[in-house]
Amino acid sequence: MERRAFRINGFAVLLGLLVLLAVLAGIAFSGGDVVKIVAGVVAVLTLVVLGSGFVVVNPNEAQVVQFLGRYVGSVNDAGLQWVPPFTTRRRITLRVRNFETAKLKVNDADGSPVEIAAVVVYRVTDTAKAAFSVDDYEEYIAIQSEAAVRHLATSHPYDSHEGSGTSLRDGAEVAAELTTELVDRTELAGVEVLEARITHLAYAPEIAQAMLVRQQAAQVVAARTHIVSGAVGMVQLALNRLAEEGVVELDEERKAQMVSNLLVVLCGDRATQPVVNAGSLYA
Repeated sequence: MERRAFRINGFAVLLGLLVLLAVLAGIAFSGGDVVKIVAGVVAVLTLVVLGSGFVVVNPNEAQVVQFLGRYVGSVNDAGLQWVPPFTTRRRITLRVRNFETAKLKVNDADGSPVEIAAVVVYRVTDTAKAAFSVDDYEEYIAIQSEAAVRHLATSHPYDSHEGSGTSLRDGAEVAAELTTELVDRTELAGVEVLEARITHLAYAPEIAQAMLVRQQAAQVVAARTHIVSGAVGMVQLALNRLAEEGVVELDEERKAQMVSNLLVVLCGDRATQPVVNAGSLYA
């Protein structure tokens, strides 16, 4: 939709205007009263008409040019430019910008209330769409960003469970999904979303303590599972070595007792107190 507007280097037009005014001034001084009046009128009209076409374009900015409500093009070349006179211009920045959403309180996929916020990095790539497709592209980006963050939060759980897929704490996957959704949402406004990332993620205060206890319990269970797995392997190794080297012959009852003792020692969370049996094994 964007196209380049007709423009001429402003300094060239300014130089031509000064030359024309000098010529008109020479004609006025060398002629009579009527010639002076005509030359003055022509000079004023020339200044008004040509002067209305000058526009200053800053680096990384564009000027959207309209003539009587009709879009005639955009000027992206920095510096002093001259466009058709009696046109209106609207400045659109092309700089890379960022926007941070407010902390939103939403329910995640498990129904738990969470607080979430994100930062969105974007820039305008189509000045015509940014100017005419939406009322205010900055406000449009802000609203669409909050909508995308809410949709993301309700689509994933805060914590990943076994086989549940992506959670909100999976930074790279969540950022990629949020960026993709925002690219689709903001294309209408001529905006390119470069990056979107979660900047704040936490359980809501009313359930934060309960969720902390659940997380601690899950970590304890995971640690215990790992400890038991390692202890069983060590017990198996000890029984095999004893049998291979013939250190001692153990019947099934003594093997069971040895396994029990080793598991207590290896899996216990406190230091064990050894008991020395000075009698018979079967006493």
